Amino acid sequence: MKLIETGFRGLAALEPKVFGDARGYFMESYNARVLTDLGLEANFVQDNQSFSTQGVVRGLHYQNAPYAQTKLVRVLQGKILDVVVDLRRAEPTFGKWFSVELSSENKKQLYVPKGFAHGFAVLSDTAEILYKCDAYYNKESEGGLYFNDPALKIDWQISPDAAVLSDKDRVNPMLINAVHNF
Repeated sequence: MKLIETGFRGLAALEPKVFGDARGYFMESYNARVLTDLGLEANFVQDNQSFSTQGVVRGLHYQNAPYAQTKLVRVLQGKILDVVVDLRRAEPTFGKWFSVELSSENKKQLYVPKGFAHGFAVLSDTAEILYKCDAYYNKESEGGLYFNDPALKIDWQISPDAAVLSDKDRVNPMLINAVHNF
């Protein structure tokens, strides 16, 4: 597994070794020992899977401490723009965002440590996403940021007017008004 630096402490893009031949391919998508050797440690306890259509934007979501989650995100089918916003006030990257294209073709993954809001936009006709979490979901601890916060200036690679949002994501606050404890 190759670690790709992001410029954010603890946040890493990962590129697995893929062994392909005429039959297809094989890859190790998760190995705790390999991640630990790369300096990325998490005891994953929950897997989440979603299916979405083109133009759907999910997020930006986070869980406050003590239920904050580290995530390992990958795409099983399709293509997304995966986006995170650093909510850790003590970091020089606070309030900055990072994005990476994850797809079933490139097989890249994103390791998202606690303290980041996470979301994605579906760039293909459909996409199926799987992500591991190191803490269980807790409704009372959930938080969110409005995806199109003008202070963030995130380029979602889709028109904000065409974004398909859940009712919950439509009313997420701007970063300046978000409640988080990182």
